[in-house]
Amino acid sequence: MGEHAAVDRVDEPVTVSTMLDDLRDLGVAAGDTLLVHSSLSALGWVCGDAQAVVDALREAVTERGTLVVPTHTGQYTDPQLWSNPPVPDAWVETIRDARPPFRPESTPSRSVGSIPECFRAYPDAVRSRHPTFSFAAWGADAEAVVADHHYDYGLGEHSPLARVYERDGNVLMLGTGYDTNTSLHLAEYRAEFPKNTVRNDAPVVEDGEVVRVEYDDLATDTSDFADVGTAFEAERGEAFERGTVGDADARLVSQPALVDFAAEWFDANR
Repeated sequence: MGEHAAVDRVDEPVTVSTMLDDLRDLGVAAGDTLLVHSSLSALGWVCGDAQAVVDALREAVTERGTLVVPTHTGQYTDPQLWSNPPVPDAWVETIRDARPPFRPESTPSRSVGSIPECFRAYPDAVRSRHPTFSFAAWGADAEAVVADHHYDYGLGEHSPLARVYERDGNVLMLGTGYDTNTSLHLAEYRAEFPKNTVRNDAPVVEDGEVVRVEYDDLATDTSDFADVGTAFEAERGEAFERGTVGDADARLVSQPALVDFAAEWFDANR
């Protein structure tokens, strides 16, 4: 969406103050653990762009709470499997060998939006070590949420997603849907349907040295995530709130309720 369209969509600028009011109306409270999925363009014309959204989110949970965002890096997945766009077969080995190592403090996120990328660059944010599925966090439990993020099964039990679950956290979807809700991957791990495993490798920095790590992961499938969300909202109306933040459709969802529901849904429908 272009900037002209963003201006036309709102009657007045979306600001830190107005977003904070909207977040409070939705149910975000000081001290919350909050996992955020976001689309800046969905909010309308934001005074201060992504930085204003980050500031509003931080003010909403306060330093007593914990803010978590996905800062994934698809550029460290297997280039042989890339499809949007695919790369020539002759490039694959060059990409694998030539890409610089993943560095939590500096490697840009990819395909998760400008708000997570802005958030992870704040000097007091911390980021987990996973070269594909990292998360960044800020607040009271930030260090604990991102610590010891295992390479194997990076969206499973030893991931920031599970740490949010343990803290009875909420998922905030700002202009996004269940199709990109990473907590549903945690539900995939916990469900009992038959699963396939894939293997990946990526360069990282450990103890000051560049090393290549290999790790296993699930062959995940997001094609039915929207269906999970529809079923969840139909059956668990008490576990989410819906409203608007700026011009964006917003949902505040209990992450444990969503993960538990989805794990059962996957077992019944996959």
